Amino acid sequence: MFKKEFIYLSGLVVTMAFSSMESIAGGNHHYPWFPMDTIIQSKQSISNRLIDEIVESKSTPDKEKVQLVSTYTQYGFKNLFKQFSYNSTLSYGSQVNPHAELYMQDYLRLHQKQLIKMKGWGVPYFNLIDQIFKQYGLPAELKYLAVIESSLQTKATSWVGAAGPWQFMPATGRMYGLHITRQNDERRDYFKSTQAAARMLLSLYKEFDDWLLVIAAYNGGSENVKKAIRKSGGTDFWRLQYYLPQESRNHVKKFIATHYVMETGWESEQDLAFYDPAIKSMAQSTAIEKGLLQQSISGKYIGSIIAKNISMELSLFNQYNPAFDKKISQEGGYDLRLPEEKMKLFREHKYQILEECVQLLLN
Repeated sequence: MFKKEFIYLSGLVVTMAFSSMESIAGGNHHYPWFPMDTIIQSKQSISNRLIDEIVESKSTPDKEKVQLVSTYTQYGFKNLFKQFSYNSTLSYGSQVNPHAELYMQDYLRLHQKQLIKMKGWGVPYFNLIDQIFKQYGLPAELKYLAVIESSLQTKATSWVGAAGPWQFMPATGRMYGLHITRQNDERRDYFKSTQAAARMLLSLYKEFDDWLLVIAAYNGGSENVKKAIRKSGGTDFWRLQYYLPQESRNHVKKFIATHYVMETGWESEQDLAFYDPAIKSMAQSTAIEKGLLQQSISGKYIGSIIAKNISMELSLFNQYNPAFDKKISQEGGYDLRLPEEKMKLFREHKYQILEECVQLLLN
C-alpha cells in the first residue's frame, strides 16, 4: 500500500514541477487530469497520515516516508520567505517578507553580540540537529528554535520545569518518546531530545501547515494559536500575531532574528552599526571614506523598504545609515548616504518607496 502511495504522490510532485516550470517559462498549459487543488489535498492527506505514523512509532522513520513528508513540509515558511524557503546564494532582503525585518530589529539590538558568538561555538550542535532533522524531513532552519528555547544548553531549566535544549515539560517529553526519571532525564540528552523535538514539530505542522504558527504553538500551545486563527479569520501570521499571547509572538520574533544573524554575513562590528549606538561613529566615518552620495530626506521612510527597492542588503544599508529608522522617526528627517548607483535608484523611485513605507505603517 505504501509503495502505491509513493508512486502516486511522486507522480503528483513531478506534475507540479512541470506545471511550475511551464508557468515560469510563460506557458499557459493545464493538466485537467491533475487539478492543483487535488494535488495539494492528496499530498497533504498522505503526508498527514505518514506524520502520524512517524510520531507514533517514536523511532527514526523510513527514508521513503521522509522523502514524501519533506515535499509537504518544505513549503511551511511561505509567510516568511517569498519563495517558501531561504536561499543562501541570494540577498536576505530580496527574499524575506518585509514585515519580518521590521519585526526583529528591537530583539537584534539587545542580543546581536551573543548570537554572533554562538554562530561560532554552536556549530557542532547545529550539525547534530541538522542531521536528525534531515532524517525526519524537517527544514534545517528549525534548528534555531533550540537557540531561543535554551541557548543550546542541555542544563537549561525554566521556572515551570521545562528542561533541556528543547525545553520539554515532563508530560510532553514522555508523549514524544523520552524516558524521564530522577536518575535518567532524556530531555537533557541532545540526540534523543532532538528526535523528540522533530516528532513534536511534525505533529504541530500537521495541525497548522505553517512553521511560524508552529513556533508560536511550540511556545504557547496549540489552543492559543487556534484562538488567534479564529479571531483573525485567517492563518497569515502577520495578521493574527496580535491575537497571540505576547510571549508567543515574541518567540517568533526571536526565531526570525536568530535565523537572520546565523544565515547572513554578520561577522564584524561594522555589521552591527545600526543596532549598537556605541559603534555608530565608526560606521559613519567608514561611509564617508567610501565616497557615498548624501541626500537629505524627510517623511515616513523605512530602512528595510528602501534597501529592498534599491536591491541592497539591509545590513549594508545600515552600515551607511546608522539608526536610520529611529532617527527619521524621532527627528522627521535624515541625511541618507548611498553609493552613486543606489542613490540614483532611490531618487528615481523615492515616491513609490515612500508610498510603500506609509502603506506598511498603516497596515
